[in-house]
Amino acid sequence: QVQLVESGGGLVQPEGSLRLSCAASGIILSMAAMNWYRQAPGKQRELVATITSGGGTYYVDSVKGRFTISRDNAKNTGYLQMNSLKPEDTAVYYCNAFRLTQRYWGQGTQVTVSS
Repeated sequence: QVQLVESGGGLVQPEGSLRLSCAASGIILSMAAMNWYRQAPGKQRELVATITSGGGTYYVDSVKGRFTISRDNAKNTGYLQMNSLKPEDTAVYYCNAFRLTQRYWGQGTQVTVSS
């Protein structure tokens, strides 16, 4: 059974930083595409960042230069380092893994950027 467990969310002031973690079990993240999505109130869920099995990365334009996606293969854990946070980054952030047509989701972690 695949489980993805996010952690690291919270309340942070504008221009602050947070690091989200996604601990995986039942799936080897290095053999999957790992994604971070977010969903703000009243908005559709959007893809924020991707890291492929080969290590390639993708970012939505709104987070380029501020967010960094990474993966620790030894810990089977993915990360999203978020710097220079803005109020519009406020959302529930979800970890997602995709492999062989199967897609798995974590439960989400709330990130709130406010002064």
